[in-house]
Amino acid sequence: MTDTGPLTAATATHSSVDPYAPRVPASAVRFLYGLNPLAKLAAPLPAMAVLVFVRDAATPAAFLLLAYAVLLVGVGFTRRLAAVLFLVLPVSALVIGFGFALWTDPSRVDQSLVVWQIGGWTMYGGAFAVGAATGLRLSAIVALTLIAGLSTTGPDLVRATVQQLRVPYRIGYTALAAFRFVPRFGHELDVIRQAHRVRGAHGGRGPIAAAARWFGYVVPLMAGAIRHAERVALAMDARAFGAHPDRTERYIVPWRVRDTGFIIAFWAVSAVLFAALFPWGL
Repeated sequence: MTDTGPLTAATATHSSVDPYAPRVPASAVRFLYGLNPLAKLAAPLPAMAVLVFVRDAATPAAFLLLAYAVLLVGVGFTRRLAAVLFLVLPVSALVIGFGFALWTDPSRVDQSLVVWQIGGWTMYGGAFAVGAATGLRLSAIVALTLIAGLSTTGPDLVRATVQQLRVPYRIGYTALAAFRFVPRFGHELDVIRQAHRVRGAHGGRGPIAAAARWFGYVVPLMAGAIRHAERVALAMDARAFGAHPDRTERYIVPWRVRDTGFIIAFWAVSAVLFAALFPWGL
């Protein structure tokens, strides 16, 4: 939470551990931070669903470029974003594409072009095209999910589902409380590791010593998790959580006109791309 209002992805640190940590304010140009989380989920969802049934390479490549354009403009450019967009996704597409090219049945593809031949095994251009299309399709779907994933915090998403989708707050705010378990576990793991180091437990080097150290962390970490869960349950019960059918909201995640506009614009661009490329070949 922040002193000035609801915590959004624009006002949080780049820490991937604590979803409640205060963040560095983003530029006003980074418009994705100011949108409702549900709008960022709903906008690319139809395109993602249709891409599952697309078999050409041009259509997923177009949506991959669209997702890249939205991300590069809409979110803050960091090393993490650069690594994901320009290293992880391209390498994943190449690996997946090459794997599917190897697994494709040669008898069911175009054999007019031979890419290479090793002994009795031949890689045909048709199999290579199938693998490339599959890799691009999966990469495009992942890139579209990053539109919401890189600009939305978990707490804001939970609040939006409760406030706009009318998800029962007993479910939503239980999930919201669960988000606090992640940084808590990280802190407790650090404390346990320091305590073991002070006592000289599980010293030594090598994989066996490392495995022994990690097994030594399991029991105290589970005990701490159980204690923390009991404290959270008692605190929620003491505040009569779930005693009433609804509750007031301290932090509002509103639905604005710009959210509707973003969805309509994204759907329109998606429809234009599908109509222009028409990947079904009918």
